[in-house]
Amino acid sequence: MTDQAIRTVLVTGAARGIGLATARRFLTEGWQVGLLDIDGAGLERAAAEIATPERTLVLTCDVSMPAQLESAFAGMAKRFGRLDALVNNAGTAVFKPMLDTTHEEWQRVLAVNLTGPFLATQLAARAMADNGGGAVVNITSISGLRASTLRVAYGTSKAALAHLTKQQAVELAGLSIRVNAVAPGPVETAMAKAVHSPEIRADYRDAVPLGRYGLEEELAEAIFFLCSDRATYVTGQVLAVDGGFDAAGIGLATLRGERRNS
Repeated sequence: MTDQAIRTVLVTGAARGIGLATARRFLTEGWQVGLLDIDGAGLERAAAEIATPERTLVLTCDVSMPAQLESAFAGMAKRFGRLDALVNNAGTAVFKPMLDTTHEEWQRVLAVNLTGPFLATQLAARAMADNGGGAVVNITSISGLRASTLRVAYGTSKAALAHLTKQQAVELAGLSIRVNAVAPGPVETAMAKAVHSPEIRADYRDAVPLGRYGLEEELAEAIFFLCSDRATYVTGQVLAVDGGFDAAGIGLATLRGERRNS
């Protein structure tokens, strides 16, 4: 078993994107990291890139399946013997009009994006209580704060996750477990690059006050902060890491267009 004094985090959805960047951030600080994802092959590639086998554990798991999650947490306990933080990053999306979204698609998105963090936090809280407390960060989305087209299931699941964050924060405070959420705006992930057309990317740049997509590393920094000792009095909060997107009203895109044309 690894040195019990080293802090340990479990990051779900860690095969790529924000999850992988977050795992790297914790490793930089000397933490032990469990990398969990439904994509086993992707996890193996990520672990090979990280190349820190003495402080990492790869766990292939569907977060919506209770038995698989229980097995993953048992694996964490066997390997590391403790859990200090959980990052609920695993998620899925269906980009369809509401009237075209099937019952099965709706259920799957809610199962992964909402039920998964519910189940994982239940298991994590029991493990963290044995260490005297810990921290949970749920990854919501700007889509849970602002409605947009083609995201009825995704946006609803993320809005519910934001409330679940507050519920968990209130109920777990007595165990010295803090629970917060990070709500990313548009981020330069592989998914965004695949599904955002040049026109959509231009729309986002016009709508975001900072005028650009966020970086995976910028999200990881916020997530790490909320899990660290620098945030010991922060709980029940949803931190939008979005370049000011949620703060902006109408008019910004028009103003920028006028500036470009002047």
